Amino acid sequence: MEALAVRLSHLDSRAEGAIRVVMFYDTLMRRRVDLPALARASAGLAECVAGIRLHDGGRVIRFAPDGGRAADPAPPASTETPVVLDEEEIGSVWLERPGPAGPLDELLLDRLAIAAASVLERYGPARTTMADPALVELVISDGADEAARARALRLLGFAPGQPISVVAVRSPVPLDRVAHLVCPARLVKAAPLHDVGVLLAAAVDPGRFPPGVRAGIGRSWRHARVALRFTTPEEPVVGYDDLGALALLAEIPPETARDDADVAALDRLAGNPEDLRTLDAYCATGSLRRAADLLHLHHSSVARRIDHLGRALGIDLADPRGRTRVMIALTVRRLLDG
Repeated sequence: MEALAVRLSHLDSRAEGAIRVVMFYDTLMRRRVDLPALARASAGLAECVAGIRLHDGGRVIRFAPDGGRAADPAPPASTETPVVLDEEEIGSVWLERPGPAGPLDELLLDRLAIAAASVLERYGPARTTMADPALVELVISDGADEAARARALRLLGFAPGQPISVVAVRSPVPLDRVAHLVCPARLVKAAPLHDVGVLLAAAVDPGRFPPGVRAGIGRSWRHARVALRFTTPEEPVVGYDDLGALALLAEIPPETARDDADVAALDRLAGNPEDLRTLDAYCATGSLRRAADLLHLHHSSVARRIDHLGRALGIDLADPRGRTRVMIALTVRRLLDG
């Protein structure tokens, strides 16, 4: 292998070099090398540091052209290519060339990415984030017995007894990308399930969800779905444990909620979304000035609106109990809207 790398490091023409790069990686794949051997051979061929990074677990492999481990810290990559397995980006490969990119660097990285994906597929379990929906559904199902659930978790890569966070997600961003963002360095599995996405993760960083994503986080699927119902554009990520007694509102039967006088009164105001936003901001802050800041209005304008809305609802919004009534009614109404 080393002799072949030496011969290929002195290519005379781009066409001949391209053919030999392809042959080089075909040879490596036939020899069933592992990821470190791939990175080491690639560094020798490219005559610069070559690296492989896996999203799942954050593993990084870097070798210098002399065959030794590359020194830290790593400089910016001169050329980089994603590693894709089953249509999911599971990592990346790159070169750290000090000068301009070589004429065959792009081809070399394409072949290295293909070889890395082949290695990961061969030496299972596959390190993809997207999981078999049937396994995920078995894990989160209320009706599954503990033995079946434990087996499904093992097949997904989770250790016995390992604490798992369950996340219910509605997202315009691909589910695997959301998973990588919120759990970048620990095990996470994702699957679409009916109308929402599911993440099973060893740990989740709530602050890393991308814009536009709604997420409910819990220790069970039921709790995650309840938390998802409480999300709003202003609070797109909600943890079930943070809801406390508010979670009880999700247990109210829909017909009972719709018959409530306060909820019905808000329904009559629903034709003007600005009225509901004003009520929400004022009841949440308890202050005309802070509500005005949220709404980007003058506080006197908010005061006039609140006075008008209080009379329309028949509730004294200056009274903390009145604001609490309206806040609960607004929350129940959101839960009814799904």
